[in-house]
Amino acid sequence: MNVVPVQAKVDTLGPIYERGLIGTYHNWCEAMSTYPRTYDLIHADSVFSLYNQRCELEDILLEMDRILRPEGSVIIRDDVDILVKVKSIVNGLNWESQIVDHEDGPLEREKLLFAVKNYWTAPKASESS
Repeated sequence: MNVVPVQAKVDTLGPIYERGLIGTYHNWCEAMSTYPRTYDLIHADSVFSLYNQRCELEDILLEMDRILRPEGSVIIRDDVDILVKVKSIVNGLNWESQIVDHEDGPLEREKLLFAVKNYWTAPKASESS
C-alpha cells in the first residue's frame, strides 16, 4: 500500500497507479482505516517535517504503531533534530531504533532512522521483583 500525504507538495500517486500498485491519500494527523490488514514496512520521507506544526509526533507514531505488525520496520528520512525526538518516542514504544547518516555523508542535516517494532511481552516473574 502506498500512502501519499494529502499535504505533499509532489503528487506521486499517479506513477504508483501506472505501475499497477495500490495507493491512497492520507492525512497522518487522522486515523487510517486499515482493517483487516497490518503492514510489514512503513517508509516515511519527511512526513514528520510536513506535519510538524499540524499535529503531535506522538500521534503519528501511535498510528504507525497500530498499523505496523510486530517485527515490522519503519524507515524515516527527515531532519536530524526531528529524528532525535522521534527516536526518543519510538524507544518508549519498545521499538529498536538507530539513526544513520544520509547517503551523501555525515554533514547532511537529513538523516535516516531505522526502527523495528518488537512484540509486547509481560516481564518475567524474576524481572518484576
